[in-house]
Amino acid sequence: MDHRLWDQVVAHLGGLRRCVAVDLPGCGASSIDGAASIDETADRVASLISELGDGADVIGLSMGGYVQLSLYERYPQTVRSLALMDTRSEADTEEGRAGRMALIQKVEASGVGELADTMAEALPSAGAAPWVRRRIRAMALDSSRSGVAAALQAMASRPDRTALLGSIAVPTLVLVGSDDKLTPPEGARGMAEAIPEASFVEVPGAGHVPPLERPSAVVDALREFWK
Repeated sequence: MDHRLWDQVVAHLGGLRRCVAVDLPGCGASSIDGAASIDETADRVASLISELGDGADVIGLSMGGYVQLSLYERYPQTVRSLALMDTRSEADTEEGRAGRMALIQKVEASGVGELADTMAEALPSAGAAPWVRRRIRAMALDSSRSGVAAALQAMASRPDRTALLGSIAVPTLVLVGSDDKLTPPEGARGMAEAIPEASFVEVPGAGHVPPLERPSAVVDALREFWK
């Protein structure tokens, strides 16, 4: 959700592509006014791509993956290729949706501190470097209550886009951390198998945030994919 997730990846890809890392609405330096659904966020991304050029190699992780699928479904002309990282095509289960609603209430009442602590522990693998957890916590704390609540609401209300996978007609990379407990490798592999001629990469020793935990592996995967 925060452009700083990609700092160590962008630094090594500038010679291959013009790299633009974005803050999703309400996160990092991006403001939010009212709710912003996944589709509304994809609208903003489509507008940005149109301003920058004719098409983009779009990369997104977790919520960013939800935005990518919306973008491809509704603005396919803006997408040259997709890199779906640590994400899924299914909608939330009822249990998952209820959990997000409970988090929204907690964040609105008490702020993002407790959620930041939880994310710093839950997202990376058990063996992640301490600075990775500090970076995750800092990114969460820099987001506003309204921004975090809006992101949770957007994820809870997103549609199931599994049926879209079989019609994806651009080169696609599906990448996942081997220790990702939120979007496990078996689910990512299934998504890759459903997309025609998709590439699949599992990053050893990474949890839900490989661009922070194993940036060199992510860079290598993107370099190979773009060839």
